[in-house]
Formats: sequence, C-alpha cells, structure tokens
Amino acid sequence: MKHVIALDVGGTGMKAALVGADGTLLHEARRATGRERGPDAVVESILAFAAELRAHGEEHFGESAVAAGVAVPGIVDPANGIAVYASNLGWRDVPLRTLLGERLGGVPVALGHDVRTGGLAEGRIGAGRGADRFLFVPLGTGIAGAIGIAGTIEAGAHGYAGEIGHIVVRPDGPDCGCGQRGCLETLASASAVSRAWAAASGDPEADAADCAKAVESGDPAAVRVWQDAVDALAAGLVTALTLLDPHTLIIGGGLAEAAETLFVPLRAAVEERVTFQKLPDIVPAALGDTAGCLGAGLLAWDLLSTEVSA
Repeated sequence: MKHVIALDVGGTGMKAALVGADGTLLHEARRATGRERGPDAVVESILAFAAELRAHGEEHFGESAVAAGVAVPGIVDPANGIAVYASNLGWRDVPLRTLLGERLGGVPVALGHDVRTGGLAEGRIGAGRGADRFLFVPLGTGIAGAIGIAGTIEAGAHGYAGEIGHIVVRPDGPDCGCGQRGCLETLASASAVSRAWAAASGDPEADAADCAKAVESGDPAAVRVWQDAVDALAAGLVTALTLLDPHTLIIGGGLAEAAETLFVPLRAAVEERVTFQKLPDIVPAALGDTAGCLGAGLLAWDLLSTEVSA
C-alpha cells in the first residue's frame, strides 16, 4: 500500500504517521523530542523515529514509504530543506531534508514550518475546507498565523508571512521578545491570559484554562481579564482581515479549547470593529494537535505530485 511518512516535531514531543494517498492515517506514533539532550540528539531522534516508521511500513504494508514530510518550529528554509533556527530546540542550520533523505534510502523529503504546515491541513481537510482564502491563527504560547490561498500557504518573500502575533495592537503595551511593545501575542496568547489571570487572581499557578472556567462561573475579575484579551485579539484580527480579506478565520491552539466562551465574545468584538470590510466566518480549528502531522503528510504527497508533473 503506497504511503508517506509524516512527522511533526515540537518542543517537547514528536507526532508521526504513515499516511495513505487518500489521506488515511495508516499508523500513528508519538515520541519525546528530548531537547534536554541537546540539538544533535534531537536531530538523531528525528532520524531514528523516521527510520522506525519506514520499517513499520515495510513490515505492515509491503513497501517503503515513497516520500516524507516533516514540520518543524522556528525559522525554516523549505526551498533548501534547512531548519535554520529554533530557540526551543537549540539548533541552527540543520540540513534536515538531506539527512532524512539519506536515512530513508533516498526518498524525496519535504520540510515545512510547523504553523504553516498545520494551516495547510486545516485549510484543505479541516475547518477551512472549501474556502479559497483563509487565515489560520493558533493561540498558544505565542500567536502565529498561516495565510491560505487556493489550497496552498503563502510563505512570503523571506518566509515570514503570517506573523500576526507581532502586529502591534497597543503601542503602550507590554514588552515583546521581538523588540516591540504591545504585540498581539503579549496580550491575547494563552500564556498572556495565564499571566494576567495569575496576577488578578493572586494564584501564581492559575492559567488560561482556569480563567475560562472562572469566566463561565461569572467571576467579574476573570471576565475583565478575558475581555481585555478578546479585545486585543479582535483588533489584531481586523487588521489582518483588512489586509487579506479571507473568507474564513480559523482559530486554534490552547485558547480555542474554551469554545464558545471565546468564540461568542470574539465574533461580537470583530463585528463591532469592521466598517467596510466583509465579515469572515470565524470558526474553531477542527484537527487539534494532529494538524501539523496531517499537513506534513500533505507536503509529502504534494512533493510527489510536483515531481510527476515536472
């Protein structure tokens, strides 16, 4: 049975799958990334995991994977197959496509950025299915974005397109690690809500999920913290939709797990801010933490179809 290897490398864990030509997940597996052992050990873990998956395919499906796709965090050079930099993994300029190709017997390998790869999956087979223009925004430790256009993800001239988390929404706001002040991710990411709620509640262990529960129970302090984040998020999203005019806004990540506690006020706050712009559908992501892995599978199949057409 023809299949590809799909790998999604995160800061703490790796998700992987063997994916059939119709997108079926034939086999799934997870491993720890092991970043505490250093960048060289992380790379070796990725290569060993991929080799394991190749062996599993040979044993259970009668043939080796015909290609592989891998999604990684940080700065990525997909054209040259290089993982340029990832602060949470400690690596620089890793020729991951070449290394994986060698370990996997010379099969073609596609390398992608984790958020853009997850956005590809959400756009094609998830919440954005059928939308020719969408914006995927995961709200996690930070805030990133993937711009979907006609079934592909726009990377930009230098690979930085979609960085909505660094739109300045409050110029007098908190300092951001990027060097600016008041960036969207300092105010509306899951970590920003966690910090704000820990301060407001007096509980240093409190997080965004606790804040959402307190909002649902009617706690006025939690409602204030939550609304501040929603207002900042709406401001950033309206800037993005003014520039991009997407049909669908797909919101994912940890904060989206609050479901209608997030989406009801967010839709209202965006609607309140639009003037001439067309209001997009604002929907939760559909694929959860499997989006990156599924997207890596799509990258691998896309690579094969490109090679065939060439």
